[in-house]
Amino acid sequence: MTKLSRIVGVGSIGLLFLIVLMPTPRVASAAALAQLPPTATAEEQRIYEAFRAWITAQPPAGQADDNDIYRRYAAFLQSQGKSAAEAAATVEQLRKIGDRAEIERWNRILTAPKPGFNTSPNAFLVEMVKGVRPGRALDVGMGQGRNTIFLAQQGWDAVGFDPADRAVAAAQQQAAQLGVKITTRVARAEDFDWGKAQWDLIVISYVGGREFVTNVLQSLRPGGMLLIEGFHRDATKTQPIGGAVVFDTNELLKLYSGLRVIRYEDTEAVADFGLQKVRVVRLFAQKP
Repeated sequence: MTKLSRIVGVGSIGLLFLIVLMPTPRVASAAALAQLPPTATAEEQRIYEAFRAWITAQPPAGQADDNDIYRRYAAFLQSQGKSAAEAAATVEQLRKIGDRAEIERWNRILTAPKPGFNTSPNAFLVEMVKGVRPGRALDVGMGQGRNTIFLAQQGWDAVGFDPADRAVAAAQQQAAQLGVKITTRVARAEDFDWGKAQWDLIVISYVGGREFVTNVLQSLRPGGMLLIEGFHRDATKTQPIGGAVVFDTNELLKLYSGLRVIRYEDTEAVADFGLQKVRVVRLFAQKP
């Protein structure tokens, strides 16, 4: 199972959960699809949703060790009236479910008839690539492809990845309808081959950033650019947002100090996820 800290790491905005599990460009090969976990059943989804509701309400401390989290959850279940045997059985089911329920959640969110997120390309991305000579771009955690497709429309060789297979398929379908080509993978960030000196642009929009520093620095070409947008810590004062997409003041500048800052913003804006006006942070930087 994916590190539980990745689930806790993003938390929720209303009914919408943002997690770092996402990133997955897709080439819809049989081999790639064969590696996907099967869809979670309704019962598994119910068990997982209850667990997720509990885990996202936990304080940050002590979230990194999966076994400890399961022990704490078992204790919680017993405090709610379950027997020790019932609690142990639930935890065992959660271990077997693995990533399937989280992927299924994102498939539902990203392909919902009435999306709870901005389906247009990220405004900061649109502004910052204006006039930039297109090259090879990577969209980390592409979701339903809003940014990948936009880049392809601007002439970029656009690649995106995300573990939500139905969302990635929807991106390919939309791209085909619009007459543009995108390259996609169904994959998690830790399973995707970022390569070395491959990208002229890497986009990380509301899917984290701390955990990708080494990948970004190694895979950007000299002169290549990084664009990140996420929440400022202040945004968590009015709504629950998991830590993976939340950054402290100037944290992005410190994380990517090896890059030349072209533009950094710490401002109030309507966030792409949650669609509420909150404090957000944005970085556009270049590899020397």
